[in-house]
Amino acid sequence: MDGVSLTFGLIFLAVAFWWAVSQVLTVNLPPMGWIVAGGLIFFGVVGLLGAIRSGRREPQPEPVAATAAPATVEVPGDLPPEMHASIVRELLDDPARKFEREHPAG
Repeated sequence: MDGVSLTFGLIFLAVAFWWAVSQVLTVNLPPMGWIVAGGLIFFGVVGLLGAIRSGRREPQPEPVAATAAPATVEVPGDLPPEMHASIVRELLDDPARKFEREHPAG
């Protein structure tokens, strides 16, 4: 639960409570529409300011240069690199073409 959700949940409950009370009692107050509209405008401005503030990004750190150590290829298991490459090629091969090679139309 965050503060924004809690705030709007409490506002919703207050409006629902006010509606329920107004159904039972007759309360003569100034036009509530202006008060509600002002409250909505206020919360809209607060929401916009929060969105603008969260949109600011902190400067990204500079990338760190890689060390000059040579790259090594790690082959999973005890397979020789040739067999591993063959398996990868087979997995990347289009199944439709493989089927056409194995079962020529005829």
